[in-house]
Amino acid sequence: MELLNGSPKDMSGRQDREVRSYELLDKLNVEFVRTDHPDEPATTMEACEKIDSILNVRICKNLFLCNRQKTVFYLLVMPGDKPFKTKELSKQMGISRLSFADEAFMKEMLDLYPGSVSVLGLMNDKEKKVNLVIDEDVLGEEYFGCHPCVNTSSIRFKTRELTEKILPALGVTPAIVHLDGEAQA
Repeated sequence: MELLNGSPKDMSGRQDREVRSYELLDKLNVEFVRTDHPDEPATTMEACEKIDSILNVRICKNLFLCNRQKTVFYLLVMPGDKPFKTKELSKQMGISRLSFADEAFMKEMLDLYPGSVSVLGLMNDKEKKVNLVIDEDVLGEEYFGCHPCVNTSSIRFKTRELTEKILPALGVTPAIVHLDGEAQA
């Protein structure tokens, strides 16, 4: 794996959702680096560690969640090394119970599959059904790493590009939470 600057020159063989990710970043003049890893898809946090050491960025978890009734959906972005405690997030969000949303909803709303979940998938949420939730520790990092909607490539850009360019362009205002990763009383 090597570090490459910007969008691929040749988009042939790349999935449409990945191409749309690069087109969005280019349209917004977001400078980014990427690494392609088609032989090593990032399907687990452990697999991401090697990729993120090349990108020199802190690993993030991207969790697709919903309420009990499966009527309200959330994309949670949090540091990968922090344990996720459903009760802790539910309490901060004022939601009685959160759970992982079904893959079918992920495909329908974000055009994503497990292992490729990314904040960039919000560009596919035309009906704005998914609420973005970001742990404040992610926003404290200089750089933000994510997938371009596929788990065979990974990218890094400045976190302020996410908050000042990408999210406003998508019409997304995130809820900011502070997760300790500890069980709450």
